[in-house]
Amino acid sequence: MTFDALGLGPELLEGLASLGFEKATPIQEEAIPLILGGKDIIGCAQTGTGKTAAFLLPIIQKIIDNRNEEKTSCLVVVPTRELAVQIDQQLQGLSYFTRVSSIPIYGGSDGDTFSQEKKALSEGASIIIATPGRLIAHLAMNYVNMSDLKFLVLDEADRMLDMGFYQDIRKIISNLPKKRQNLLFSATMPPKIRELAQEVLNDPDEINIAISKPAENIIQVGFSVFDNQKIPLITYLMKQKDFKSVIVFCSTKENTKSLAKELKGLKLSVSDIHSDLDQKSREAVLNEFKAKKLKILVATDILSRGIDIEDVELIINYDVPGDGEDYIHRIGRTARASSTGAAFTLISPRDQYRFAEIEKLIDKTVPKAKVPSHLGETPTYKPPKPKKSGKRSFRRKKKKM
Repeated sequence: MTFDALGLGPELLEGLASLGFEKATPIQEEAIPLILGGKDIIGCAQTGTGKTAAFLLPIIQKIIDNRNEEKTSCLVVVPTRELAVQIDQQLQGLSYFTRVSSIPIYGGSDGDTFSQEKKALSEGASIIIATPGRLIAHLAMNYVNMSDLKFLVLDEADRMLDMGFYQDIRKIISNLPKKRQNLLFSATMPPKIRELAQEVLNDPDEINIAISKPAENIIQVGFSVFDNQKIPLITYLMKQKDFKSVIVFCSTKENTKSLAKELKGLKLSVSDIHSDLDQKSREAVLNEFKAKKLKILVATDILSRGIDIEDVELIINYDVPGDGEDYIHRIGRTARASSTGAAFTLISPRDQYRFAEIEKLIDKTVPKAKVPSHLGETPTYKPPKPKKSGKRSFRRKKKKM
């Protein structure tokens, strides 16, 4: 379906055309008419489905129709500063031919940025994109004006709850007008998300787009290795092809720092990104990587969601993620926009059961490749059977929505 069939005005259609967008994705086809019609929505969609434009486009259109550009009409709450910046950048492109304004609000910035945020929150910006902690810091100072708010968007809601923001979200909502349109987007629908949806949304329509399935054009491969074989294997893999763009995911910032240091010592073009870096440093690293001035980016899961980087050829999971959905989001950084890509996972003996659970979640047995003989003997891939302890694994039952 083309965008002009979805009820969008000429300013937005011009913005879409300038960005090269011609046809709507499935979630955009479903969500845009419902949001324009005033419905609350609970949307479940994996990364790379066009979810951000699915809520931004109709909200921008309604702000234009209501001639409410000078006041704060919409609040988008997101889990990380990277996602806040990403959404703001996309919003600027989509709204280029309109008078709709926006500002991202997140921690880790300087005093000048805080002053700009204060001005926008007190005097008005059409759309505010904020992380919970930073917004609460502003709310505590009693100058935030949300009296004209018409739309609330909770994006990556499952990630926000995983990060412990449940009470923060409730506190933010308590400071908003009760009469508003609510949109909640999440990659998964565990019970806590359902509970949040019942608190926040009013008779929502539900949209479910391709949950828990990596793109078919991602070549997935596993390597069964001991921990001390991981860096030699990565070094070997980097020599097999001149990869221009590789992301290596680690589960902790400590592993991220130490791995990047090891790879730099091997004269590889590499840098790391994690929560200990300030925002300017993180943006500088990301810009270098996007510009292909940097070949390898070692990152925590802070980079696994909401960051749009084109032409990533290879994803390497240095650590098997602790959650199956994180695996899907990590490898979803490659093979975007119908391109192809590869995802390699290094599986230590202690992580074999966890990776087997991921395979159950995605309903696919990931082929295990042979490790080069010069790296020595490797562990047999034989995941232990689950113990009958009554404890839940992270595999989530899928429900029809």
